[in-house]
Amino acid sequence: MSPLSLSFLLILLCFSSAYSTWSSGGREGLRRQLGDEVPCRTGNPIDDCWRCDSDWDTNRKVLADCGIGFGRNAIGGRDGEFYVVTDSDNDDPVNPIPGTLRHAVVQDVPLWIVFDHDMVINLKEELIMNSYKTIDGRGFNVQIGNGACITIQNVSNIIIHGIYIHGCVPTGNAIVRDRPDHYGKRGISDGDGISIFGGTDVWIDHCTLADCHDGLIDAVYGSTLITISNNYMLDHNEVMLMGHSDDFLIDKKMQVTIAFNYFGEGLVQRMPRCRHGYFHIVNNVYTGWEMYAIGGSANPTINSQGNVFIAGDDNSTKEVTKHESPVGYKEWKNWNWRSDGDLMLNGAYFKASGQEAPASYSKASSMVARPASLLTAITASAGVLNCQIGKAC
Repeated sequence: MSPLSLSFLLILLCFSSAYSTWSSGGREGLRRQLGDEVPCRTGNPIDDCWRCDSDWDTNRKVLADCGIGFGRNAIGGRDGEFYVVTDSDNDDPVNPIPGTLRHAVVQDVPLWIVFDHDMVINLKEELIMNSYKTIDGRGFNVQIGNGACITIQNVSNIIIHGIYIHGCVPTGNAIVRDRPDHYGKRGISDGDGISIFGGTDVWIDHCTLADCHDGLIDAVYGSTLITISNNYMLDHNEVMLMGHSDDFLIDKKMQVTIAFNYFGEGLVQRMPRCRHGYFHIVNNVYTGWEMYAIGGSANPTINSQGNVFIAGDDNSTKEVTKHESPVGYKEWKNWNWRSDGDLMLNGAYFKASGQEAPASYSKASSMVARPASLLTAITASAGVLNCQIGKAC
């Protein structure tokens, strides 16, 4: 047997156990399989950069230097002071109260925002962020839910880490402050978990997102240089939209890295759905989809590397991809979509198109893909982490 054949056999043996675990117990079952404490070093370059430090609480800002992918230069509030959120109950969209999350995110200076206790924040209107902010939920159970959620509009250098975002609904036709010296009338929002609108240098890491009205994470209107990593997404229909419309050509510059995420139970489609632009979808685990996993229109470049795709049992939904074109194959056959090193389980298949040569994917390449065989360990910690102060996370 050749070394290549032996390696492939070992990968299949490794994932035969993992597939059973994912099918029956999801991400939590995988964590149980690996033990109560997933090792702090797993081969995930983001986590290996900071999680083994028992003084992570003191050294929180190290996280800003651990980014990967197209959003790796997002520094958030690294160069500013810490802001401690103490009040979860008094959200005032027009005149934010000191100590609230809204008061923190609208400030004009860089801030690294942390929390002093477990809290569920029910926002009355969109949380409109100003540039150079980090929202860091590590150490506590911090949720934004059952109301308005996060908007990153025409700003840069945003890091959102360790927040459980769920139950987001449309709000609007209201006055909302976006800077200390400015507020204005907002229209009706879409009800996204995180809406990125003209945002650049954005990194969303180790969040759990579920059950929102529109998308869990949408990026439109010229947004670019984005990394979406280590997140756990579940119980949602249209998961991620990348690109405003087929006619909005500014989105041709969009570059997004989607890495080390766990696409879990109850997801239907758009993981992501792409328009124009360049998308590096790398080292994620997909545990079933009710329609499709990765789709797009308007000639996006999709570079899928080192992912694990586990199809459901319905034979009509085995295909990972969905090419959306009014013309059909005659048009989309030229779109550059490739599957490189992906592992297809339970009949999953990826319909490639366009060029196969690596040079055709240079603008959709942002990091080195890990072997799919490592993902049992790498993605077991996707979503919000249970970090305890004084211990490695």
